[in-house]
Amino acid sequence: RPAESGGGSVRPGDSLTLSCVVPGYTLYYTTVGWFRQPPGKEREEVACIIRDPYGTHYADSVKGRFTIAHDRANDRLLLRMNSLKAEDTALYYCAVDADVTATTCSASEFPDWGQGTQVTVSP
Repeated sequence: RPAESGGGSVRPGDSLTLSCVVPGYTLYYTTVGWFRQPPGKEREEVACIIRDPYGTHYADSVKGRFTIAHDRANDRLLLRMNSLKAEDTALYYCAVDADVTATTCSASEFPDWGQGTQVTVSP
């Protein structure tokens, strides 16, 4: 099961990097994604790396500020978040599609989920 870390409380404009690992599993060869659920709202996509066909996808709200990337040396999935805003406050989840069947960054296509890590952005 994915395990997220790196969340915390920061101020607007700050940066934060989230990390996801699946013990005993190589993430690089799977389809992976970050999703979030803001308080009182539905879960939404943040960013995904689709393996087949290969592509990286971002929600419009985070384009240019967030970067999803593999840390192959440590077999982790990262989400680098810059210029954080109050509206980025949410519980952030890492999701994995080990069978590489997902073709879109849609939560319904990811069967394996972590428990989430909280990110709070406030003055």
